[in-house]
Parts: sequence; C-alpha cells; structure tokens
Amino acid sequence: MRIEQFVMERMQSIWEYQVDYNLTESGIHPFTLEELLPKEEIQKLISTRLEYGHTRGLPELREAISSLYPNTGIDNILVTNGSAEANFIAMWSHLEPGDELVMMLPNFMQIWGLTRSFGVEVKPFRLREDLRWGPDLEELKSQITPRTKMITICNPNNPTGAVLSDEEMQAIIQLANENNLYIHADEVYRGAELDGVESRSFWGNYNKAVISEGLSKAYALPGLRIGWLIGPEDFIEKAWSYHDYTSLNAGMLSNKIATLVMQKDLRAKIFKRNRDFLNENLAVLTGWMNSHNGLFEMIPPRAGGIAFLRYNMDINSTELITKLREDKSVFIVPGDCFLMDGYIRIGYGTKTDYLLAALSLFDETLAELT
Repeated sequence: MRIEQFVMERMQSIWEYQVDYNLTESGIHPFTLEELLPKEEIQKLISTRLEYGHTRGLPELREAISSLYPNTGIDNILVTNGSAEANFIAMWSHLEPGDELVMMLPNFMQIWGLTRSFGVEVKPFRLREDLRWGPDLEELKSQITPRTKMITICNPNNPTGAVLSDEEMQAIIQLANENNLYIHADEVYRGAELDGVESRSFWGNYNKAVISEGLSKAYALPGLRIGWLIGPEDFIEKAWSYHDYTSLNAGMLSNKIATLVMQKDLRAKIFKRNRDFLNENLAVLTGWMNSHNGLFEMIPPRAGGIAFLRYNMDINSTELITKLREDKSVFIVPGDCFLMDGYIRIGYGTKTDYLLAALSLFDETLAELT
C-alpha cells in the first residue's frame, strides 16, 4: 500500500520547532500539570505503576467519558492515542477498497489521504463561504451512491471554526438514514465554543453515529495523547480488534490524568479558562485583520483556536507562508493544505503577547508585498 503525503502534518513536523513564532497549532495554549491539578493529586500520580493497562482504556476513564454522552456505556467507548488514532481505526476497521466515503471539505486532511490509500473513493461535499461556512446539502445528496458507506464530517470544523446548526445536522442525519450510512463525526473541538454553548453531538441523535474526540483541542492537553471513539457496541468491538495492531493502548499516566480531567468541575474550569483565552485573542486577531483595510476577509470562527482568512493578494498561499517563514520566522498554514489556495489558517490559541509579536512581523512581510 502506498500512502500520499499528509502535507500539513509533514510541513509542521519539519518547521514547527525551527521558527520563532509558530501559529500553525490548531489548539489552545496547553496546561502544565501544576496549572491543571492540585499538589495532592500530582503526588498520587507519582506512585503510579507504569504498566500497560487496559487496552480499551481504564474503566474509570471510560465511565467518565460515558457520563458526557446520553445512553452510553463503557462498551460504547474505545480509548486511543489521540483522536488521530481514533480516526485511523474508525476508517481502517470499517471501509474496504471500492467503498465510497463522502467527506466534508475543508477539513483536517488525515482521513482524506488515509482512506484514498486504502483504495476507498473519497467524494467531497463542501462548506460554502457564501453560507457562512454552512454545508452544501445538495452537493452532499448528489455524492451519495449505492457504494457509499459513510459520511465523515468535522464539527466544530477545522479550519473554519464553523458549527453546524441543528437543522443542518438533521438534514445530514436524514440523508444518512435514508441510505443506511454511518456518520463519522470528528468532534475534537466540541467544548471550545467561544460563546460557551457546547455544540450538539451526533451521538444520541442517530443510531449509526461514530464519534472521534479527545483532549488535544478543547481541553488544551495535546501532550497526553488521549482520544476516544464512541459508537455502537458492534462498531467499537470491531475497532478494538484493529487497535490491537496499532498502539495497543494509551499510556497509564495519561489514562489516570484524563480520568481526573473528565470530572465535571475540572472539565468546566478547563473550558472556561480556554474560552476566555480564545475570546481575548480573537479580538486581537480581528483588530489586526481590520487594520489592513480589506486585505483579509474572515467569517468569525465560532469554536476552536483557528481562524480561516481569505486574502486579496496575487500570491499562492504556500509561497506566501514560505516567504513569511523564511524572512520573519513566523509559521502559518497555507490554504493549499486544505485544497483551498487564497486562504491561510492562523492559530490564535497561543499566548496573547506571542500572537501580537508574530502578527507584527507578518505586517512587515505584507508591507513588502502590497
């Protein structure tokens, strides 16, 4: 099997630690353990025996996760090494060569490249800027054929920060139900809504919904590498058998910390800290954008620490970010990574002074180009 290069991840892997200002991150400034937990809990963790642990995830962690989703038991949950592994296992275990997958674009492109390498035909349906990054439901309907097995979406969306309305969700569910399709929803940004209203999950609203989620984005804990799959018991049972061939299990310390994080009070505290952070920084980014008198256009993100900006300059997006990185040591994501030249994705979930310094350097590059 040949895989196609995951352009954005490869680009980030090469450059993110070689620049002074990295605005390619799509999450929120991460916690330290001291910021996250009281000293007595940290002391308890020190005595953890570093064994393999449960391959499906600690039962107490799965119990904590299940409490957040209606009518869910621990057998509906598989803990993984990050939500990227959850995505991988969901696709690998349930799609075969010749199947069709209908995928929301723009999107985190892991599933796009991965499933095409599996011999799956991937057919896009798009979020449209003229719909404020709402889905083109007619295009979705037109892409479904007898060979379609699954619809995959990202909600809240990466890179636009858009959130599906209840009506849009119901329309997607109706199409899936009429055609007996799985809906796979990457919901890793759920909980990072800027207005504090947690978006609806597809879980509990459709009997063939499969959810990927984790601690990397809304929880600001990417270094724990904890994700999870939620799905019907037969789906999760099959996915678990495939998990035996990948990482086997997530780390014991990460499982224990995640169990604490998923408790109601700490979860609420994390989300409030992150929401305050994002609202402050989005105001900074919006003010910076507006200072450029129409050079950029943006539909404000509703969730997550990323903003998707259209720019009005005659330069390819990869050329633009390469010049910025080489000249100013500032790194952002080109729209090319989402098959959408003419856009850039800026991560604004970092510290405010760091964001301001990076944007000031970006100003210098823009002055040279305009």
